[in-house]
Amino acid sequence: MSDVTTQAETEAERWRKQYAEIAQLAGALAHEIRNPLSTISMNLKLASEEIPADESATSRRLHTKLETIQKECDHLENILNAYLQFVRVGELDLEPASLNDLVRQFLEFFKPEAKAANVEISFHPSADLPAIPVDPVLLKQVLQNLARNSLEAMPDGGVIELQTTRKDGSVVLEVIDNGAGMPKELCEKVFDAFYSRKSGGSGLGLSTVRKIVEAHGGRVSCESEPDRGTRMTLTFPVPSA
Repeated sequence: MSDVTTQAETEAERWRKQYAEIAQLAGALAHEIRNPLSTISMNLKLASEEIPADESATSRRLHTKLETIQKECDHLENILNAYLQFVRVGELDLEPASLNDLVRQFLEFFKPEAKAANVEISFHPSADLPAIPVDPVLLKQVLQNLARNSLEAMPDGGVIELQTTRKDGSVVLEVIDNGAGMPKELCEKVFDAFYSRKSGGSGLGLSTVRKIVEAHGGRVSCESEPDRGTRMTLTFPVPSA
């Protein structure tokens, strides 16, 4: 092994240790923020119950202000959840599983939300998929982030299509929507941490997707065009026999 290779491996290991330390500190900080945030949220709900539910101008103003504060608390809670999920990736609890079964289970949970948004879901599973080692909880997070990203791209309704295939020793999942789409040059940026195309977004949804897929030894790619929708392709390796 060359000195250059050894030096590169040492540098990579040093970076991994530094990242682990930063992630641990950031996770602890997020938990410290979450505790008082939960207290604030609980007391907001209690305060709202104390205000008379009459039609007076004062009551309406107070309820409106409390609802606004509650929405901001919920927004912060969502950001913290996304961030904690982001820093935790790497702690995989792997088990052999059928990707088709995991997608079906997720869709049972997600279809009511899609229906409420006037979005149709269709799933086209391949019949010959082998089991692959996955963390079911984290894979559900991947599907949830991708599906909700598609919903946001279709505010007036649309279609989300999921399909699985086996290709070149890998299992492939495609999530396709007919939403707003995006310019080609943005397809790589959407996976960057803290990059968001929507106001108030955490910018961690798709970056978490990439981290989870790569932690499984896989890869994720994006194809999109404005007004023609987006295709997210996830590729997972099949272990050799």
